[in-house]
Amino acid sequence: MLHVVGTVKGPGETGNEYLFITADNREVKIGEFVSYQAQQSNETLEILGKISDRRLIDHLPDRIFADTGISPEAIAALVGFAYPNPEIYEVTVTVIGYFHPALGFINPRLTPDPGAKVYRVDDETLVKVVNKKQTGEVGGAHVGSLLLRPGETVPVTLDVKELVSTHMAILAGTGSGKSYTAGVLIEELLRPYNRAAVLVFDPHGEYGTLGDMRGHFAFQGDDGYAPTVKVLTPDDIHIRMSSLDYYDILTLLPNMSDRQQAILNKAFAILKRHRQGDYRWDVQDLIRAVNEADTTEDEDGNPKIGSSAPAIEWKLEKLSSSRYFDRMNHLSPKDLFEPGQVTVLQMNEISQEEQQVICAAVLRQSYQARMNTAKELVSEEDETYLPYPVFILLEESHRFAPAHEPARCKQVLRTILSEGRKFGMGVGLITQRPGKLDSDVLSQCMSQFLMRIVNPVDQESLKYGVEAAGRDLLKELPALTKGQVIISGACVNTPVLCQVRKRLTQHGGETMDAPQDWQRYFQKHHKQSRKIERATVARPRPAETVGGISIE
Repeated sequence: MLHVVGTVKGPGETGNEYLFITADNREVKIGEFVSYQAQQSNETLEILGKISDRRLIDHLPDRIFADTGISPEAIAALVGFAYPNPEIYEVTVTVIGYFHPALGFINPRLTPDPGAKVYRVDDETLVKVVNKKQTGEVGGAHVGSLLLRPGETVPVTLDVKELVSTHMAILAGTGSGKSYTAGVLIEELLRPYNRAAVLVFDPHGEYGTLGDMRGHFAFQGDDGYAPTVKVLTPDDIHIRMSSLDYYDILTLLPNMSDRQQAILNKAFAILKRHRQGDYRWDVQDLIRAVNEADTTEDEDGNPKIGSSAPAIEWKLEKLSSSRYFDRMNHLSPKDLFEPGQVTVLQMNEISQEEQQVICAAVLRQSYQARMNTAKELVSEEDETYLPYPVFILLEESHRFAPAHEPARCKQVLRTILSEGRKFGMGVGLITQRPGKLDSDVLSQCMSQFLMRIVNPVDQESLKYGVEAAGRDLLKELPALTKGQVIISGACVNTPVLCQVRKRLTQHGGETMDAPQDWQRYFQKHHKQSRKIERATVARPRPAETVGGISIE
């Protein structure tokens, strides 16, 4: 049975809005789904809309509320005002349209007549029309439930195909639960009904707890499937030196003059000329190429090395001491990706410049692997053979694609975000500072997860970088609490307010409890152990001697 919440007053400020009047304050929350009925071609359509604004237009006189010791209802009864709900609200609704199973929401442009009844959309209808996929269905990701419907009666299940092919972004302030939400998404991608190939760039070491998926019953399939979790610490990360390009090396070498940059660029051209087959060079090969590039002949025809080569050589010698760039060892796409596997690259001990180059090299080679495999340019034996779609999650993405600064990863990311869809390569960006994220990169993410953001600069950046979320929901950002998220874009039929579900694995990004650690410092057994450690070791008394001879 349809539940009536109000009566249509008339059109709103825009052609896509209407107003209705109600006395029910509990049912008319911002973001709630309501509907009205309209006739089209002898068919009754249920036109859904979302409440975007609400204001009080009539109530008891203010004087009645002034004395806190007197009940306003009692005074109203004395003067003959006997309405049970004296407050009247004018509610603004933004029309979404009626739902077509194949086409999604269609706005028929049929405005409701004044006096028409407005209904609260029931849970069963919302489950069908909000979600493109249903819970447990292949290609679905159950991330939580509709926030405004208590008791988790309306699950929110995303379309994984759209999520990973059109890219996504999780945008949230510090402590809002962005890493927790990312963990829920990864869990869903590795469930038996998805079995995705996922790579996570983890600058803070927060995703190691995904290892809890090993042996967990919720991730086991009827056919014996169980997800694989590879956590690579900084000691496990190696990038082949010959997979780097000129701009990668330039990022790792600080304070290069224009002439030094020119010599280095020429040296790379020499390396390419010398390369035959799968030639793998290292720092020493590059140093020899630099010396060759900076060598000229003097008046007598003798070779003369310029002043730039020794300076570049000194900088390259420092690079040779890096443990992350090697002549032979390399993390190839075959090592990083496999269906049913999540690989976590922990980079919490690696410098910012090295993180940039590692990320750029992995992204570039993964993209080339997908592209060359799709074009049948590589064989199955090749380390770059990648015959399945992959998904890459980039934590702290504003570091890798900053808005107004040069960064090695930025151009690579732009290329993947604009062209990766046709080759089956998806990217997910996670950041706590959307205002510092490159706008071109952000605008390519067609699914957005927006959590509590208070910073005005970051809020303003979302209005232009995130098109799918209506401005009425963006107003809710400062009021969201931990674990509450606005989901919009290609992965859902319409933007929704969602309460993120509880993780199946432990969350690795919990804030350190400093007061508890300080208290623990003063516990009795800790104090005793420190006292023993600090105690001076008693030295034996020196033997007494007479005339240099011991008398003991």
